[in-house]
Amino acid sequence: MKIICVGRNYVAHAAELNNAIPEKPVIFLKPDTALLQQNKSFFIPDFTKEVHHEIEMVYKICKEGKHIAKKFANRYYDAVTVGIDFTARDIQQQQKEKGLPWEIAKAFDHSAAIGEFVSFDQAAHSKATINLTINGESRQHGCIADTLFHIDDIIAYISAIITLRKGDLIFTGTPSGVSAVKKGDRLQGYLNGECLFDFLVK
Repeated sequence: MKIICVGRNYVAHAAELNNAIPEKPVIFLKPDTALLQQNKSFFIPDFTKEVHHEIEMVYKICKEGKHIAKKFANRYYDAVTVGIDFTARDIQQQQKEKGLPWEIAKAFDHSAAIGEFVSFDQAAHSKATINLTINGESRQHGCIADTLFHIDDIIAYISAIITLRKGDLIFTGTPSGVSAVKKGDRLQGYLNGECLFDFLVK
């Protein structure tokens, strides 16, 4: 199982970080050791002083595919959830300034939190909304219709480069509103108003 993430997929989020709007999906990988599930607590790693939350829609691949045409892409996922792409923003900025890869800022242990999966049909994709609250206060809110690249475009693009396999996860980008988390924070993630994860930061 691999975790594939799409960066800069919402215009407002790219703008808040002063990033250019991409012409193609910006992708990066996280290892399976990045996975955090079953509402287990997230522990801020000691190598960073600024870990940001990024709530995202997450799709689970249901069968293997390579060179998948966009028109057939919807056959390759059947479940979705919301997740957090935790990012060591201070480390990422240092890497970007040096022209180096982001992995140490994005792929550390438990940096990919996910909630309970629901069926794709239940998610009503074209009108789906995602929302993150911290300590009961709304911090991020987005509509999937506002993404630059639809999941079918993303699957077609990725599968031309990397074979997708059953169980792979695709994080599809975050809306604006990212900020640092701190010890004691309670993070709750919603898809269409339904809470799919609820965990603490320690």
